[in-house]
Amino acid sequence: MTSHQVALFLFDLALILVLAQGLGHLASKIGQPPVVGEILAGVVLGPTLLDGKVSRTLFPADIQPLLGALANVGVALFMFGVGLEIERQVLRGRGRIAAAAGLGSTAVPFLLGIGLGYFLLTRHDPDKKAAFVVFIGLAVSVTAFPVLARILTDRKLAKTPLGGLALATAAIVDIVAWTALAGVQASLGAGGGAWRVALMVPFALALVFVVRPWLKRRLRRDDGRSARTPWWSAQMLIGALLCGAATEAMGMHYIFGAFLFGVVVPNDRAERLRGDLVQHTRTVTSVLLPVYFVVAGLKVDLRGFGWAQTAELGAVMVVAVAGKFGGTYLAARLTGLPGRPSAALAALMNTRGLTELVILGVGLQAGLLDGDLYSLLVVMALVTTAMTGPLLIRTYAKPVVVPEPAPREPVAAVTRQK
Repeated sequence: MTSHQVALFLFDLALILVLAQGLGHLASKIGQPPVVGEILAGVVLGPTLLDGKVSRTLFPADIQPLLGALANVGVALFMFGVGLEIERQVLRGRGRIAAAAGLGSTAVPFLLGIGLGYFLLTRHDPDKKAAFVVFIGLAVSVTAFPVLARILTDRKLAKTPLGGLALATAAIVDIVAWTALAGVQASLGAGGGAWRVALMVPFALALVFVVRPWLKRRLRRDDGRSARTPWWSAQMLIGALLCGAATEAMGMHYIFGAFLFGVVVPNDRAERLRGDLVQHTRTVTSVLLPVYFVVAGLKVDLRGFGWAQTAELGAVMVVAVAGKFGGTYLAARLTGLPGRPSAALAALMNTRGLTELVILGVGLQAGLLDGDLYSLLVVMALVTTAMTGPLLIRTYAKPVVVPEPAPREPVAAVTRQK
């Protein structure tokens, strides 16, 4: 790197953090999750405004790969954190309702998204049409677990029965979404050779039956020893990066390896170390993820937005919102959940945030999305995430904070909030 490149790179990084923090703070002031402002920061720095002069001046071609490398590290650690924060005990006492709501929140928008995919084929011509149609169904079925958790915490709903049910449902939707995305990428034959993709099966089994028991023994022995926490945090982050490298070498995306490693990290009898690990991961990703927003925003170009694109965006929004809200609401009602908590749960499942951007990035890299459609789907992710707060206020304006429901009475406990 030349001296000029180093100076511009450091300036860009500082600018990204300032803009992301500033817009994130403004978003929180108007009742939105900070991720809405951070995503908007990426779009602002992209080619949409001022005919691309800002992006060309601040982010020339020789700087973008450097920012892209930082963004990849940030996303890998973010996915590790997502897996880490999917706690298995949130399903206890809520399995039946969460499973039904998760099914409705995934299946209904997915099926509607399949129809949307066929409609979009009339204007877009991907090489892999079947994979494209399935990917569109997946793209409108996503729920952002981390953003959802942040919304629940900010609104003091995290410890309520509704909050626990929402987290459990989102965890199920997240796992289904990443599994389906892995299947889509495997069908594309990425990396050259089905035998390499097939290595994912023994890799996942090794993580579950070898790595997880070993980590459980070590974490139990060292839990509470705060002096070891930095050392353990470093080892866990190294493990996440190595697992990401492994799945990338298998022809899959690196996010799958990082996510799987986070899922297998034990959470029983190691609460202190695990809590510190979550905090350390959030600290690192809070610096690196805004870089990902900008890298994603540099690919969002709405300068040619016209009536045809408006029609496409309208169709995407109708399918994404109606599918998520309707599917979740109907499934929750069928389990006996009252109307108001069912509507609140449906509103929460409409959150997409960064998880959607990660999936769209995979689709763009795999050649399933062109630049125009990618830009429209990013707008959909931004709008649906921004909708969550207002929808939640209208459906669940005055929640009552009550203790967690007993495992045998999940429905009755949530009913007390009606």
